[in-house]
Amino acid sequence: MQSKVILINGPVVVCDNAKDLRVKEMVKVGSKNLIGEIISIDDNKATIQVYEDTTGLKIGDIIESTHRALSVRLGPGLIGNMFDGIERPLQEISEKHGAFIPSGLGMKNLNEEKLWDVKIKVKKGDRIKEGDIYATIQETKVIEHRLMSQYDGVVVDSKEDGKYTIEDTVVKLDTEDGDKELKLYQYHPVRIQRDVVESKPLTKLLKTGQRVLDIFFPVVKGGTVAIPGGFGTGKTMLQHQFAQYCDADIIVYIGCGERGNEMTQVLEEFPELEDPNTGEKLMNRTILIANTSNMPVAAREASIYTGITICEYFRDMGYDVALMADSTSRWAEALREISGRLEEIPAEEGYPAYLGSRLAQFYERAGDFENLNGTNGSVTLIGAVSPTGGDFSEPVTENTKRCVNVFLGLDKSLAYSRHYPAINWLTSYSNYLDNLKNYYEEELGEDVVSLRNEMMEVLLTEDKLKSIVMLVGEDALSDSQKITMQIAQILRVGFLQQNAFNKIDKYVPLDKQIQMLKTIKLLKDLSFKALKSKVAFDKIYNEDLYVKVTNIKYEIENDQLEKFRTLNSEISSYYQNIIDEGGKA
Repeated sequence: MQSKVILINGPVVVCDNAKDLRVKEMVKVGSKNLIGEIISIDDNKATIQVYEDTTGLKIGDIIESTHRALSVRLGPGLIGNMFDGIERPLQEISEKHGAFIPSGLGMKNLNEEKLWDVKIKVKKGDRIKEGDIYATIQETKVIEHRLMSQYDGVVVDSKEDGKYTIEDTVVKLDTEDGDKELKLYQYHPVRIQRDVVESKPLTKLLKTGQRVLDIFFPVVKGGTVAIPGGFGTGKTMLQHQFAQYCDADIIVYIGCGERGNEMTQVLEEFPELEDPNTGEKLMNRTILIANTSNMPVAAREASIYTGITICEYFRDMGYDVALMADSTSRWAEALREISGRLEEIPAEEGYPAYLGSRLAQFYERAGDFENLNGTNGSVTLIGAVSPTGGDFSEPVTENTKRCVNVFLGLDKSLAYSRHYPAINWLTSYSNYLDNLKNYYEEELGEDVVSLRNEMMEVLLTEDKLKSIVMLVGEDALSDSQKITMQIAQILRVGFLQQNAFNKIDKYVPLDKQIQMLKTIKLLKDLSFKALKSKVAFDKIYNEDLYVKVTNIKYEIENDQLEKFRTLNSEISSYYQNIIDEGGKA
C-alpha cells in the first residue's frame, strides 16, 4: 500500500503505511514532490522532515520513496557556485523563477549540459580501489577537480581525454557487485562522514594574516573554532577575514539562518575580492551555501551537513578546506523549532536534549587526515555563535565550547571602541599552542610561544592594574607598573588591533608579525633595564619612540623587514645612552 500524509505541522509531516520506509531515507512528498527525510518510524507511521515550504500540502497526498539517504551530488560545478541548504543552485533558480524559490524543484543541482575538459587517468585492465582518482578536470584556474571512484574493481572500458557532461560515463568497472559506471559525479549521504585511513596530529598553522589569530590565538589546519559574540561585535566580518585571507585551498561559507542582507553583502563582495594567496578571484576557490532566516527552517538544519559533506569531498582530493558557519546558533534554533513540532521534551531554554551531541557530531568531522587514495587533506571548522544579549553562558555557546579548541570571544566594548578584530584576549584561548611550537621554530627560527606568553602576561597584568587606576588614579602606580601599562597599550593598539581598510595592515605575513612582537619586547626589556639602572620614568618613556613602535603596522611595509633593524638599533641606542648617563650621574 502507498504511504499517505495523515498529519501536517509546518515542516513536520506524518504518513501511514511506513513498513517499507527507512529512517534517514529521502522521500518525495505530495504532488509537488517536496524533498523530505524520514526522521522516525513508530509502528506503521513515519515522521518526515520536509525541506521545502509545505503550503498547499494536504491530507492523503502520496509519499514516494527514493531508496536513498538524504544526499548531495558531488562533482564539477561546485566551485564558485551558490546553493541553498539542500544543494540547489540559487543563481540558476533566480534566473528561471525569480527572487523566491518555488516548491517542488527537486534536487537538480549541478549543470548537466555544460561540457567539461576531462583527462582520464586510468586505462583498460587497471585495478582501482575506492578513493582512487580516475579522471581530473581543471575546474578553475586554481582548483583541479579530481574524480574519485566509489568502488573497488577492474577497468573494463575507459573513454579518451575529451569534453563530457557530468552524466556521461567515462569509465566502466567490473566489481564484485557487477559492472559499475563512473560518471563525473557521485552521491554521498550528508549525515555520514566520508571514510579515511587515519586521523593525523594537527601541527600546521592556518595562516590568516591577522596578528591576533596567527600569534595570540592560532588556528591549525584541521582545527575547530568558535566565534561567539553579541550583535554588532563583528562575527560575520571576522569570518569574512578568515575566508579571504586564510591559506586553505578551498573555502565553504555557510550563511545559516542569517539575515538576507548579510548574504547579499557576501554575494556582492566575494566575486570582487582578490585572493592574496593566488592573485586570482576569491570565488575561484569558494563555495557558498545560503539558507537565510526567511527560507525553510528544516533546510537550515540540513545546510550544516551539506557544507561539511562538500568539505570532506574536496579533502579527499588532497586539499585543505576551511568551513565558515554563520551561525550555529541559528542552526540550533532550527533544531529547537523542529523539536517543538515533534513534541519532544525540551531541555535548557527550549533546546532539545540532544543539542550537545549534535554539535559534537558536527565538530568531530574536522581534522587532518590521510585519505583512501594516499593523499593528505584537512577540514577546519569555524563556527560563529550568536548568544542572545551576548550571554556566553547560554546553551549553544556552552555546548560549543566543549567541542572546540579555539574560542574567540568577541567583546562589545572593544567593537564599540572600533578595536577590530574585537577578540577579547582575556576570555579567548587556543589549545593549539603546544601543537605549533615546533612549526613556529621551523618556519621562523623563533620560540614564538614563549614570546607570545610573555606578551600575554603584560596584558593580564594591565587588566589588574586598571582597577587600581580606576580607584585612585594613574599617579598611584609605580614606575614599573607605568611601563607595563604603556607596553600593554602598544600591544593593544599596535599589534592586536588591525585595520582592514589599510593596504599594508589588512594582511600581515607571519615573518612581519613576529618582527613586530620582537620589537615590542625589545622596547619593554630595555625600558625595565633602564628602570633598574635608576633612570627616571620621564626619560624611559620616550613618547616619540613609543609612538613609532605603535605605528610599525603602518610605517613598515610587509616586504621591507630590513627596516626593523634600523628601528631596533634606534631603540637600543637611545636606552643605552640614558643608561650610561644615569650611571655617570
